[in-house]
Order: sequence, then C-alpha cells, then structure tokens
Amino acid sequence: MKRQLILEDGTVFIGEGFGSGKQTMGEVVFNTGMTGYQEVLSDPSYCGQIVTLTYPLIGNYGINRDDFESIHPAISGFIVKEAAEYPSNFRHQQSLAEYFSMKDIPGIAGIDTRKLTRIIRKAGTLKGTICSMEENVAEILEKMKATKLRVDQVKQVSTKTPYPSPGRGRRVVLVDFGMKHGILRELNKRDCDVIVVPYNTTAQEILNLSPDGIMLSNGPGDPKDVPQAIEMVREILGKVPLFGICLGHQIFALACGANTEKMKFGHRGSNHPVKELATGKIAITSQNHGYSVDEASITQTDLEITHIALNDGTVEGLKHKVHPAFTVQYHPEASPGPEDANGLFEQFLTLIEMNRQEGVYQ
Repeated sequence: MKRQLILEDGTVFIGEGFGSGKQTMGEVVFNTGMTGYQEVLSDPSYCGQIVTLTYPLIGNYGINRDDFESIHPAISGFIVKEAAEYPSNFRHQQSLAEYFSMKDIPGIAGIDTRKLTRIIRKAGTLKGTICSMEENVAEILEKMKATKLRVDQVKQVSTKTPYPSPGRGRRVVLVDFGMKHGILRELNKRDCDVIVVPYNTTAQEILNLSPDGIMLSNGPGDPKDVPQAIEMVREILGKVPLFGICLGHQIFALACGANTEKMKFGHRGSNHPVKELATGKIAITSQNHGYSVDEASITQTDLEITHIALNDGTVEGLKHKVHPAFTVQYHPEASPGPEDANGLFEQFLTLIEMNRQEGVYQ
C-alpha cells in the first residue's frame, strides 16, 4: 500500500507502507548503524521520533525475543530503503512488518533514504508525517506548522514505580529516564543489587534506599525538560558516587552549572570514535542523542572534560574535580554497537569501592 512521508520543509517521499496504517507525526532523525535495528526501534531514547535507517537492507534477520531494549517501543515511525519480507536467521520469530503491526507502529519503505539523510544533515532534524496518499499535503504541512512536539518524553518512558533487580553485590540506584535494558543487564552481570526508580524520585528518597552508587540512565529529549532530575543530582552530588550515561550525562552537566544545546542532527549510530584525553585511547562507540554539553560553559564549573568526539569535537565525557562522579555521552553497554567502552562499568564499581575504603560514602 502506497503511503507518503511529508517533511515540514515541503519535501514529499512516496513509498510502501508496512506495519500500522495509522497516521503519525514526529521528529525525523537518522541512524547510521549497519546492524542492530531491533535495539534501535526499542530504544526509549527515540520516544516521539521517526527513525530513518541509512543502511539500506533492514529486517533481514527478523525480530527475536532477546534483542529488545524495552518492552514497548516508543518510536513514532520507521523509515527504511528496503524492509525484508522473509527474514533468514535461526533466532527470528517475526518479520519487521509483523512486529510493527502488532505494536501499531507505522513504517514506510522504498524511499530514497540517502536523499532524506542529506536533507536532515543540511537542514537539521525536521518534523515529518507518515500518512496515506489520500491526505492533502498542504493541510498536513499546516498541521505540522501548528503542532508543537511533546516535551514530556522522559515522563512517557520512565518507570512509574520503583522495582528491584536483586544481586549480592553493591547496591546501585538506577534512575530511569528511559533506560535501555542493556544498562541493567551490565549491572546484573556484575552482581549489583539494583533498584530502578522513576525519573522524578527525590534525592532524599534515593538516599533512603542506602545506595553504594547512583547511575543516571539514558533517555529522550531535552535535559532541561526534567528540572526535577537536575535538582536531585545537585542534592546527591558529594554524598554518593555517581555515573551518568547519555541524558544522565547532560543532566549531570546542568546540575553542575554547565549548559547544554541542541545539535543540528545529533549523533545516532554505532560507529562514533571517541578519544579519552588522559590516555589518548580511541573507542568506537554507540550513540543516540540530539543534545550535547556546551564546552565553553564548563570553564566556570568544577567539571573536567575527559572524552571528546573525534568527528566534531563535542564533549563526550566529564568528571567532577571534587566529588566521585563521572559521565559519558555515549553508550558503554552498546546494544547495538561495539563494546569498546564496556569497562566503564568496572570503573564505576572501582570508584564505589575506593570511596567506601576511605570511609566517606557509607
């Protein structure tokens, strides 16, 4: 069934619809990963976005039960060059179209994704609508112009109530801003006693759980849209060792007096080179973010830059000069992507042990 993708700049793409037949609107972004489409479509950080995959062959290995990063995908739509109808993989249980139909997510295939990606790279992220061919383009454009995209994405994807993921090791309170399952899995692998809490949990409520460490998860949207979390980090800082990932990194920066800014088209993919300044080592990383920490704003804070992106020089890692706290903009748990940075979880647990031995954080 023919469907159309309409961008707010007036560009129209005609393709084949798959999955849900409903109309959807969202911010159109692109991901450059060659594999890992199942992890991408289930990453809560894509909440409210229509995701374009630049790799042309999607769905070849189908959908399986094991590679999800959330139970309920939060994306608004999916754009691919070619959606495989007949997957070939011993683990596959569904095709991409079957899964999208089940989850009521619209997809569109058969369009020029290279052209679409060039438009986004030149103009920046744009609003887009996937709809039927019967819809009037001018009316859709007027509707997009009059519509403000939601800014409560973190509220949509965060857990509503705390829950445990028990272990025998150190207790880590994981603040869920849109947590990927991979982060929880990496903590579980290290036998951490994890308690996952909602995004708006207060500092005192977290401290009442007697954590050995606190982790700030990834999540969608603008970090300035979650002021409760910024205030919580301010109050926590200096009381418990802290590790932040992606949105957690940005929230940490804001809590320490730095600033964040929206990027033109963001970093989304699994091949982003990042340099650790202390050692000069390069890691190939998995990333998914549309905001970054403003480097100039760091000079008046107690923060130190630890990592930078080699493609554009943006800030990829921070640590506090006084308190045991560090963050990274990329995803050390990968899922999908290379696992070059997986050792950051050990670094976090080492930080916890060092501070317990010093008797400061008990």
